Amino acid sequence: MPEQATQPWAPQGTPPDLAYGAPTARLILPAGDLDDPEYKARWDEVRRGGIGGSEVAKILGLNKYAGSRHVFEEKHGRSVPMDAQLSEYAEVGQEIENFISYMFTKRTGIPAVPTPGTLANIDRPWMRSNVDRYALDPETGAVDAPVELKNRSAYQLGDWEDGVPDAPALQVHWNMAVGGWSYGWAVALVGGNTLRFHRIERDQELIDTLIDVCGKWFERHVIRGYPPPADGLEATKELLGQLWRVKPTDVVEVSRTKAEKLRKRRAALIAQIEELGEQKTAVENEMRLICGGKASVAEVEGKKAWSYVANGTFSPKRFEEHYPVIASLCRTTKEVLDLDLIKEKYPTEYADCCARVLRVPKKEL
Repeated sequence: MPEQATQPWAPQGTPPDLAYGAPTARLILPAGDLDDPEYKARWDEVRRGGIGGSEVAKILGLNKYAGSRHVFEEKHGRSVPMDAQLSEYAEVGQEIENFISYMFTKRTGIPAVPTPGTLANIDRPWMRSNVDRYALDPETGAVDAPVELKNRSAYQLGDWEDGVPDAPALQVHWNMAVGGWSYGWAVALVGGNTLRFHRIERDQELIDTLIDVCGKWFERHVIRGYPPPADGLEATKELLGQLWRVKPTDVVEVSRTKAEKLRKRRAALIAQIEELGEQKTAVENEMRLICGGKASVAEVEGKKAWSYVANGTFSPKRFEEHYPVIASLCRTTKEVLDLDLIKEKYPTEYADCCARVLRVPKKEL
């Protein structure tokens, strides 16, 4: 018997009578092995046919790691590059779901069991959900609510102390919208050793808004195929820089009106950012002057107002200038890619891994 099966958090499977534990949804794809290419292809097809809970915050612009453009590209079957660190974090989260579920049950006494698979709302089949776990009534064993499990960094502990961050809260509400439950659970293992869980009551006004906004988005951008407008997420910038491959000599004709409008707007924003940056620096310099050579921390009635401590970015150049002997003793050699060699001998492969960069000439049109 595999070692994992002896652990108390090992998955036990979904009891047959829980396959229809959602009052307003039906099962459209049973749970399966995503490592199986055939099942993965079916899963991808089902995912493209609707809006899932993890996509709601992206559509609304409330997920800083991905936006509506990411959802659009995935719905149309195009591969979306994912940050390696985020991908690894998601993989670890999936691997420890059973443990998080076990800890939730241990702390609350509420059984949490695996779900049957992908659900679709009966009245609106495009509304879909892959609920992490079903919370059962401890006495009757009936399905009571959906449970969303998250693995989060220790830096996010404050976000989970008094409530649930926007993205997972919206995901829980979407689960309720799809399945018809009156409440749901959001559970997070923070920093690998701190469990936080919150019961979220159904907010019908919010659910109605989500259905309206996501329904219109799905109709326009998935069914009709219109690309969503640009947003201000850094993640979208990274996506657009890697999404297409074109020749450096390819040209697209833009109307003068459109080009001038965009360039003037960009120039005005740059000027505004510079002005605000100067104002921000002026305020911060005043705070630095207050600390001066007297202290590292400024307090108000015993509470920290700000600090001015020498724990910022280390300067190797300054260190070498001030401590040349120590610097000579603390050198190391590490292997790195020879980018000039790759560019010279493998120009096609080099270009394939370069993100596209937007550059706007200063000279007027």
